[in-house]
Amino acid sequence: MEIIRFAEIRPEPWRNGGGVTRELASHPKAASSQDGAWDWRVSIADVAKAGDFSTFPGMERVLTVIDGELLLLTVDGEEHPLEKYRPFRFSGEADSASTLPTGDIRDLNVIARAGAFKGYTSIVELSKKRAHPVFEGQLAVLLEGKASVVPGAAAEEEPSDPAASADSAASTTPEVPVELERYDAVVGSDARSPEILGRGFLAVISIDRVEHAHS
Repeated sequence: MEIIRFAEIRPEPWRNGGGVTRELASHPKAASSQDGAWDWRVSIADVAKAGDFSTFPGMERVLTVIDGELLLLTVDGEEHPLEKYRPFRFSGEADSASTLPTGDIRDLNVIARAGAFKGYTSIVELSKKRAHPVFEGQLAVLLEGKASVVPGAAAEEEPSDPAASADSAASTTPEVPVELERYDAVVGSDARSPEILGRGFLAVISIDRVEHAHS
């Protein structure tokens, strides 16, 4: 089970000085979170002043305000008021700029190469009674609240040796929950998919490979 600790990520200042970015994950892994040498990237940015956004030719973006009240995003001349926890999709090639009518904000960015990958962001309310699984190709970020994560149950297989199966069952002990801090990210898996329990809100990011039909 892999957990990306937000507190351990080095912030990278923007070229225009308007904020900093912390990269949670990218593929393939780039030397710098801002060099664009990846097919997709998930990051969290602190926006401290109004200004132009960097362009990402050939990419599609999904931006979600995760702290603060409002970001006014102008994309190709059209203004879009982005409220907290409302994902917004737009072209990475577009001329875009922001203003901060209510002060500094923090946002979650999912950027994917158009035609190769498709990124999605969903905001989920956590429950203490029903665990939220995180599957392969997903990343779950704790946005607020208190939560913990455990590996899910292993897939059941037909036992070839009943005695060995009984020994294995007897030796199995419950997993100890691992506490999550704010903005920590849990990497999904189809083998023992991590399960998150708690109170608060979670951003679930899915990165899907685009399948091209063959004629």
